[in-house]
Amino acid sequence: MLKAERSASNYRYYSFEAIDRLRVIEEKKSTGMSLEEIKHELEKSSVEEIDIHEIRLHMKYLEKEVSHLLEQINNKEENTKHSIKEKISTESVALMQSLLLLIT
Repeated sequence: MLKAERSASNYRYYSFEAIDRLRVIEEKKSTGMSLEEIKHELEKSSVEEIDIHEIRLHMKYLEKEVSHLLEQINNKEENTKHSIKEKISTESVALMQSLLLLIT
């Protein structure tokens, strides 16, 4: 379950992350969990961490896109800005509500 680096004299060196993972494994073993159950639980939490990371990356991308769009809108004349805002406001309410659900 744990990966270790080997020294020239063949000693195993573990990262701090691996040591933390080992502590979690030992803690779960002490509660009576089997190694197979522990492995399954660790894999599950790894997948959840990847999902969260992907969501964060996508949210950063969306934030940049929105900033770019706002910049474009701000470069328009006042009457054009107002027209654009009226057209997109009704369509974007659902999107904004969905984004709020993500963070609350």
